[in-house]
Amino acid sequence: MQELFGWLSQVILALALPYFALSMALGIRVAHRNGRRLDSQESAPDPDGAADPVRDGLYFLVPCLNEELVIGETVSRLLTEAGCTVIVIDDGSTDATAERAWSAAAACGQEARLVVCCRSGAESRNGKGAALNAAFPLIARDVAARGLDPEEVIVAVMDADGRLSAGAVNAALILFDDAEVGGVQLIVRIRDRRKLIAQFQDIEFWLISALSQFARSMSGTVSLGGNGQFTRLVALQQLDGDPWSQSLTEDLDLGLRLIARGWRVTTTPYAYVDQQGVDTYRRLLRQRTRWYQGHMASMRRLPGLWRSNNVSEVAILEVTSYLLVPWLVVLPWSILQQWILYELLVGSGHGIFATGLHGLPWQVTYGLLWYVLSFAPNLLIGFIYARRTRAVTLRRALVLGHLMIAWNYIGYVAVWRAVSRMLRGRTNWDKTLRTNEPSDRGPERVLVTPAIFEPELVLTRF
Repeated sequence: MQELFGWLSQVILALALPYFALSMALGIRVAHRNGRRLDSQESAPDPDGAADPVRDGLYFLVPCLNEELVIGETVSRLLTEAGCTVIVIDDGSTDATAERAWSAAAACGQEARLVVCCRSGAESRNGKGAALNAAFPLIARDVAARGLDPEEVIVAVMDADGRLSAGAVNAALILFDDAEVGGVQLIVRIRDRRKLIAQFQDIEFWLISALSQFARSMSGTVSLGGNGQFTRLVALQQLDGDPWSQSLTEDLDLGLRLIARGWRVTTTPYAYVDQQGVDTYRRLLRQRTRWYQGHMASMRRLPGLWRSNNVSEVAILEVTSYLLVPWLVVLPWSILQQWILYELLVGSGHGIFATGLHGLPWQVTYGLLWYVLSFAPNLLIGFIYARRTRAVTLRRALVLGHLMIAWNYIGYVAVWRAVSRMLRGRTNWDKTLRTNEPSDRGPERVLVTPAIFEPELVLTRF
């Protein structure tokens, strides 16, 4: 058994470390190639001073379930984008989500560009994908009514707590000048990073995921997310069935389907979208369980990608490697890391570094080797994060790097919970709750708007 564990550990390290190192290196290269330092994305001017793209064909979809704490600020910010249409999908909320959205539009005098799609009854609360699909036909009808060219229409998905950086819309739309681009995903940032739990989430999004996404842009296989997601209307219409599936990660699933159709999915180092972090470890575990389950279930898309004549060999290799990470790296490593730690503590001299030596010299050597393999990637993450944020000292970053070992256990527990749910056929999920936060636009002006909600679907345009 020890020999088997030792062999498996070597194989996983041989797979995981090069994949991680290559992603980080390529991500940094892509950022620098675009003339961006790691810490320069927060000030995001239009690339090359390009003129603003035409925005009349830009639709924002904002699915909501009890989002009264954040939806007003989000609607206000989105409506500052000239010419866009904002569609708020109230998916059976029991709070004042719809009223807050209306009030925000009225307060800035942009009621004509707000659409509120209210769902109730059995059709509501069936997942984010179902909510997005319910509002999708409204876009096609509105495009036809306004005489817009469908080829020029872009559909963007925003979470109710999402806030775009300055110039983000321009930076995303410019990428669609490439006729092969079907989707653009903005890099995600966590807003309130004072708590340790939020800082770890920011490391995941702003560093690990961001650099990985930059690297994946080279193969056109960037993963779509549910916040700051831009797609071509015609690309969505080409898909079989509804654009968004019932997958627990409907955004990842959509991206894979677009890639299989021959579209490139990319990102930009010139913009980002920020959002609230999950504020408790229990909620975080539920969120990560859902993400892992959706990611692991997306393996069903691989045969279609392999059969497609529209996908390059490099793209197939990258997507396959990405989808296999939970199965071939996270799951086995969640066990093997405990075995390595056990071998270190008991000092038996067995395992992947076994040489037959015993005593203090061997224990010190074994401990150093284990430390390097276990902590070196995380220490590198901490160092790069300090450079990327410029708000975290190197000492703080090194501490965070060491603590990432403990943080990884959230992923270990989540991936096994995901496997358990898959074996039991459970696909339900709990929505991540929001927290109240002050607005930087001054006190909110709440307007009383009369409304009549009819069963199932109500479309209100002011």
